Amino acid sequence: MRDPLPVYRAFRELGDVVPAPWGGHFVTGFDVADEVLRGRGWLAPDIAWQERQPDPARWHAPATREMSHTLSRLNAPEHTLRRRALGNPFARGALEAARPVVEEHVETLLDDLERESRAHGRADFAAVVADRLPIRTVGGWLGLPERDHDRVLDFTHRQVFAQELLPTRSELAVSEAATLEMRAYFTALLEHRRAHPGEDVLSDWIRFWDQTHAGDRAAADQVLYHLTMFVTIASLETTATLLSTVVSLLLADPARWRWLREHPEHVDDAVEEALRYDPPIWLNSRIAAEDTVLGGVPVAKDGLVHVLFGAAHHDPRRNPDPAAFDVLRRGAHLAFGGGVHYCLGAGLARLEARVLLTGLLKRFPTLRSAADGPVYVPRLVFRRITSLEVTT
Repeated sequence: MRDPLPVYRAFRELGDVVPAPWGGHFVTGFDVADEVLRGRGWLAPDIAWQERQPDPARWHAPATREMSHTLSRLNAPEHTLRRRALGNPFARGALEAARPVVEEHVETLLDDLERESRAHGRADFAAVVADRLPIRTVGGWLGLPERDHDRVLDFTHRQVFAQELLPTRSELAVSEAATLEMRAYFTALLEHRRAHPGEDVLSDWIRFWDQTHAGDRAAADQVLYHLTMFVTIASLETTATLLSTVVSLLLADPARWRWLREHPEHVDDAVEEALRYDPPIWLNSRIAAEDTVLGGVPVAKDGLVHVLFGAAHHDPRRNPDPAAFDVLRRGAHLAFGGGVHYCLGAGLARLEARVLLTGLLKRFPTLRSAADGPVYVPRLVFRRITSLEVTT
């Protein structure tokens, strides 16, 4: 967790496409990973694929099935319909309109950080700021009551185990309990918003899907639930980890923090290099639509491949000297995926990171680490920093 670079290097030394113990393949080379993420010959492992497997019971856990109905696990034509219906909610104009709100959230959270640091001599940046900014931003956008933010964060942290590569039975049990809470919460939220519609995003979605499924309220409710749930939880873990990661990497060398404060025009470059160096998601899976050859390795139809983002980002053929954290690199990364499944909230995540980092640099010129690096949850898919102690 603390230093994955040797693991990335070891995988790359085995080749661009490496057999996995359970019969699939790991994809470690940048260009091959890009081919999988963008190519139409590679699909999400949807419910239809799960049912075709020799051990379908593995995929029947309630929490796993729940996530299989979300955008990230859908293929055309259903994915096309739902994604097109969303449009581009975070286009440039929408992001510019959101900026003042994000700036206000950042100022409030940095006030909290300063108070915590003054009271105790240090503060947990991950808990006080990084976890809070995404839920306030997306929660405000969807109209989630602020009193519910802690509850949403709690079941999100527990539900994510179902999205792991090889979850244990105990992890799936934790995730199932969280899934039941999640379903109850978003179902009640949608019922209340339908009864009290307004001029907000969620009310617009309700109007659209009620019209699309005219006369079939249950079908509309099902789509709305999975859409609202996914957009909410997908934006929390990943963005929070990005925020903590970029701050941790900059503070690892005090000269980086000083340099970036003197050159704030490179804040965006620092965010992009953090996404390359240590992406919030380590792994994403795809299946072959037909028999194919990937990186010189035959992959049969329905064959499963796992794109290892970190290994691909540290491919020296695409990013020379990949182990160096270089704000001026202007390198390439795949942290937001690619093709039809490119991350819907990429622009919003970048905006949150830009505004937060800009505010930190202005308010805390001598910010520094107060511990031996961040604390991580031991997971294989979603990177999560639970603690990052700093002093202001």
